[in-house]
Amino acid sequence: GGGREEGKRKTKWHGSVGGLVCAPREQVWTVVSQSSRLCDWMPMVENCTRLSGEEGVAGYVRLVSGFMFPQDDGDRSWIKERLLLMDPASFSYIYRMEASNVGLDGSVNSLQLIHYGDESTLVKWSFEIDAVEGASEETFIDYLGFLYKSCINRIEGAIFLKLKKEQQLSNH
Repeated sequence: GGGREEGKRKTKWHGSVGGLVCAPREQVWTVVSQSSRLCDWMPMVENCTRLSGEEGVAGYVRLVSGFMFPQDDGDRSWIKERLLLMDPASFSYIYRMEASNVGLDGSVNSLQLIHYGDESTLVKWSFEIDAVEGASEETFIDYLGFLYKSCINRIEGAIFLKLKKEQQLSNH
């Protein structure tokens, strides 16, 4: 091989979802920007392991596993993600899926937090995936949108859970 097939550029599918979280942007950021907190707001994630690099620094690679997509053999889904950009100043980050057993290799996920009033934050999640052969674009984008939206809806709970734990610690 070695020769690149011209004209066979992969089609990209794009989608984005947003959701309001009733909490200040800084609080939302502490939850969504830390790999260790992933399980708190992504119901389908079981484990998130650091593979290489330093968290928060471009080039950081993590392995996320859980039940993102039902596998035929009942096996867990896994996705190896590389951090392309982490910008705390603009409250945004971008991850690229390097490898997976769910057919999402090459997908890029961007998350941005937009200040939306004193106690509210708009979470904007956009994604780009290589077209999946034999799948309907609409169905796929809808499913991912639904998945990501369900995560956004859990951020608030994750924040209060953390605040509660901290209060309990400081009371003792």
